[in-house]
Parts: sequence; C-alpha cells; structure tokens
Amino acid sequence: MVNPNAIPELFGSLVFNDKVMRSKLPKDVYKTLKKTIDEDAPLEIDVANVVANAMKEWALEHGATHFTHWFQPMTGITAEKHDSFIEPSGDGVIMELSGKSLIKGEPDASSFPSGGLRATFEARGYTAWDPTSYAFIKEKTLCIPTAFCSYGGQALDKKAPLLRAMEALNTQALRVLRLFGNTNTKGVRTTVGAEQEYFLVDKAMYEQREDLRLCGRTLFGAPAPRGQELDDHYFGALKPRVKAFMEELNEELWKLGILAKTQHNEVAPAQHELAPIFTTTNVASDQNQLTMEIMKKVAARHGLACLLHEKPFEGVNGSGKHNNFSISTFEGKNLLSPGDSPADNAQFLIFLSAVIKAVDEYADLLRISVASAGNDHRLGANEAPPAIVSIFLGSELTEILDCILDEKPYEGKGGQVIRIGASVLPDFPQDNTDRNRTSPFAFTGNKFEFRMLGSALNIAGPNIVLNTIVAEALRQIADILEAADDFDAEVHNIIKRTYRNHKRVVFNGDGYSEQWQEEAARRGLPNYRTLPDAVPHFRDAKNLKLFTDHRIFTEQEIVSRTEIMLENYVKTIRVEARTMCDMARKDILPAVSRNMRLLGETPTSVYESETLKALSKSADALWRATESLSAVLSTAPEGDLEAAAHYCCDVVCEKMRDLRAEADKLETLTARSEWPFPTYVDLLFGV
Repeated sequence: MVNPNAIPELFGSLVFNDKVMRSKLPKDVYKTLKKTIDEDAPLEIDVANVVANAMKEWALEHGATHFTHWFQPMTGITAEKHDSFIEPSGDGVIMELSGKSLIKGEPDASSFPSGGLRATFEARGYTAWDPTSYAFIKEKTLCIPTAFCSYGGQALDKKAPLLRAMEALNTQALRVLRLFGNTNTKGVRTTVGAEQEYFLVDKAMYEQREDLRLCGRTLFGAPAPRGQELDDHYFGALKPRVKAFMEELNEELWKLGILAKTQHNEVAPAQHELAPIFTTTNVASDQNQLTMEIMKKVAARHGLACLLHEKPFEGVNGSGKHNNFSISTFEGKNLLSPGDSPADNAQFLIFLSAVIKAVDEYADLLRISVASAGNDHRLGANEAPPAIVSIFLGSELTEILDCILDEKPYEGKGGQVIRIGASVLPDFPQDNTDRNRTSPFAFTGNKFEFRMLGSALNIAGPNIVLNTIVAEALRQIADILEAADDFDAEVHNIIKRTYRNHKRVVFNGDGYSEQWQEEAARRGLPNYRTLPDAVPHFRDAKNLKLFTDHRIFTEQEIVSRTEIMLENYVKTIRVEARTMCDMARKDILPAVSRNMRLLGETPTSVYESETLKALSKSADALWRATESLSAVLSTAPEGDLEAAAHYCCDVVCEKMRDLRAEADKLETLTARSEWPFPTYVDLLFGV
C-alpha cells in the first residue's frame, strides 16, 4: 500500500502534465504550447520538435522504450501501435522522437469499423495529436492521445467529433456570456465526472464460464437463494480481496493523474463503484477509457475478473455509468450553479433553459447515444432509468419556472436547514434539489447527471450529443438576444417561452412507475425500448441538420455510425446465441445426462424417480429450444442491417430467453456436483 504522505508526489507522476512541461520546456515554448492547449492556437513544427524531444527525454527517465499514438476507434475501446524510440546512427542507434512523429501517425485504417467510410483496400489512416489531453506512460510506453481519421479526412474515432462538439458549445456559450456583459472570460468548456460501476468475481470461476469469457455476461444462471433483497451489500464493509484491489487500483490511477475519489460497494452482491472528481470532458473521456482498462488488469493481479457488462447477472442490478455534466468558464465559474438565489440569477436560468430545450428536442439522440445490446437489458429495469428521456429539476427550480410561466412572484424558501433532532448532531443546509435516481437526466445542484449510460460505454458518444444539442439551443437563444431591443425583457420571455414549450420533458416523480409510462405517452415523449428502435433515428432529417450545421459530423459520418451501431448489435446477439447453443450442447446436456445415469434406470426412492422424470422432461425441452435457436440463427436476414437488427431483437432474443428458461430450470434440478460451471451463488458470493 502506498504511503499516504507520498500521494501528492505520486499523483500524475506518469503524466507529461503542466508541471512537467514547465520544468522541461524553454519558457517561450511552454507559453506557445499553453496557448495551443488553452486557446486552440496552431502549433508550429519547430515548437513541436522541442516538445517532442522534451517528452522523449522525460519518458526515457521513466523507463519507456516505445511510444504510441493512443486513439479511440469506433470499436468503443482504445487502440495503440507501438514504435520504439530507436533511430539508426552510424553503427549504432540513438533514441529519438521528432515533432512530426509527435503530431502525426499513420496506423492502418482498413480493419477498424468504418460503416462504409473506407473500403478494405483503402488502408491509410492518420492519427493527430490532441495537446489538450496530456501524454502519459503506460507499461513502459509513452502514450500520446490522438484523434483518428481516414485518408479523406473522415472521423473514424470518438475524439475528433467530441472536440468539435466542445468547440461548438464554446462558440455559442461565449455569445450568450458576452450579451450578459462578460467580456473577460476566454472560453467555456464542459466538464464531466463519470461514476463507474462494475462487478468483481473470482478469476478461476470466470475462466470456467464460456459465456463470461466470450460475451462478458452470464447467458445462463438460476437465481441464487439470496440476492440483493436484504440491502446489506450497498455501502457495506469491503471484503479483504476487494479492498486490496481498490488500493492498488487507486495507486495506478493516481499515477496517471486520474482523480479517483470515491469507492464503495454497490447494491448487488459483488458490485462496486468508483467515482472520480470531474474534469474537462475530452480528458474525462480519455481517463475513463484508461480506468476501465486498468481495472481489468489490476483485478487479474488479484485473482479477480472485472465485469463491465451492463447486465452480467439476471435478477440483480446491472451496472451503469453516471455522466455528471456541467458547463464552466475557463476561469472556473460554473454556469449551471444556481447561486444563493436562483430566481434572481437570469444567466443561470438562460443556461438551464438551453439544457431543457436541448433535451426535449433531441431526446432521441440522447437515447441513441447510450444504445447497446447490453444496455437494452438494463434500461427500464429497477436499477436504471426508463428508456424515456425526461428531466428532474427538483421542487425549487420547478416552482421558479412555474412562477415565471404564470407571471407570479416567487416566494423563495430561503436557505432551508435540516435539523435531525439529536442535539449532538449538527444542523446542515438543505440542497435545492433532492436526488431522483429514477430520472434519466437529473439536476443535482450544479450539474446534470445523465444516468442512462451503460458501464462499458465510451462516454465520448453521449457527450458529443450533449455538447452539440446544448450548443444548438444556445445558438438559437443568442440569435434572439442579439436582435432584442430590450435585453432584460427578452431574457424573461425566452425563459418563459422555453419552459412553456418544453415543460413536457420535466418530470420529478417516479420514473419506474407504470403511470409515468402512460403519462409520457400522453405528453408525446419518445420511448425507444431497444437499440433497433432507436438507432435508425440518428439519420432523421433534424439530426442530420443539427450535426452538419455545427460541423460535428458530415452526413456520411452519421450514416456510417448508424451502420456500425446496428452491425455491432447484430454481431453481439449472434455471438451470444451461438455461445448459448454451444454451452447447452457441450456442457449442460452432457451434465444432465450424467446426473440421470447417477439416478439409475430403476430408481429406488420418490426423490430419484421424480427427479429423473423432471430431468428427462426438461432435458428434452432444452434440446428442442437449442435446436430452435440454432434454426432461427441460420435463417437470419442478410444485407439489410436494420432488418437484421429487428430480427435479432424480436426473434433471436425471444428464442434465447426460451433456451435460458429451460437451462435455468435444469440447474435447479441437477446435483451441484454435476453442474458444469459455477453458479450465481459461486460467482456473486465467491470473493
């Protein structure tokens, strides 16, 4: 365990951060690079050469032998191609990193998902250094965060569109701030803190289950006699192996400058959560990708497997990733902070109105941004928001907006104080909102918590959407205010009009209730329950216009991403279905046959005779269900991805549920000694 007093020195020790740059770079070069980072100024090659040399020398000091352009293709995970620093020199070699190699790389682009943007024979791709995200050292390799594009300039990754979206929001937010008289701030950035949920199971047990190894989730599993119903795991004492894992994980994350702050047991057995302090959105995205990678590696060193699937176990809570989103000036002023008197804070109410308008008008895009085969199992269940996108504002903000809408004075509550009653306990101020965990998009004091993300998701996608849709709302607001004769009156009118037109998306009640499903339908809110229902709307005319107007995506890039999401869904379902058939035929049915032979041809007890009868009947049903699933897989449509996705969702998944039901029934009948792989009891309570 790291010495607590050494943590400040340890933190960021493997990052080429501002502190390192100040010490390693000449002052003029440092100032130029900072201008590039803070103001998006271009970086000349002679400056890049100096930065590259300093970065290389620093990396060598830390034992690095290679460098890589670290990027995020549309696989949802990261990619890296390693090159050594070695360059020939006479009869020997020197260690070298040029400015050109720092700024640009050329990985093969033909084998990454492109959705038709690239043909297989069109192999050239480029990676471009993102200086706003610090380089770092991972496993003796200098990792340089980069964007990834094709030979023709099309974005083939998550980072390039995210940076474009952040720039779009900066442009429109600055327009609004200037109208409010703020002429000093240099820019606006969005910030994110991504709370990461995950499961830890014993690695040896994980290796015995083909479904976990190939699919990341259990495709079979009868419920354990005990699950989460006693509510005793949530925030409970950490088990020794879990505590040791978390200690090493924190140390590894802190070395990389990742602000890991909070750790605890989550609701389900074997489930846990890690929460960082928020940071700039594109950096938060990079760091969350690193966090997921490191969690898996550290878990393995402790004899554990880290499961990041959204629903690894049926019948207990799945895992999400809450995306805490806010908007701040470069100087650190939070534009979504209501202040002491939100009713009098017109600037805050304008930015709040922009978010409400954006979420209502582009709820379909927010739903699409979190769509995955895994998340379809989770959204709408009892631990996750419904597939209906709505906003929770809390009583105070809702009352303020209602008063503006009705042209009534707001009689504020003032600073409410909570008094618990025991004199030894302190009084403390009450927040202006409660926390509604059933809401997909909840205001939590000075930020919005977008709670629909699945635990394995790359957060760049949802934040591309959030930045873009809020930028569009701010653009429309700025256009109106710039043309206004009476600025103050128009601010009031915008807040009133926006709330009147988009109030339907505000819901402060129980998002899990059936009544809300009915009410949302009456309000006209979209409810896309599955990925095949949601994703085709990415290509809707209004969405094409949004992204092309702000130059986030070209129409071709939107079409390609739609194809990639549909194709990935189809492939995921097919892999899961084939895995189920494989396990049923090669593991479960042979195990049941062995158990039946143990019971004997002439049972001598009621237990033996009745169990043999039940096993025989269920084994036949399992065999038929396996053959039925195999048959629908062989007749799946080809060519039309949208049709194939709906077929997988409506036909294949139904057959998978049938097969699982029969297998799980057999698990309850088969002797423990004969069952071929670890059960839910073993996995959830085995650490």
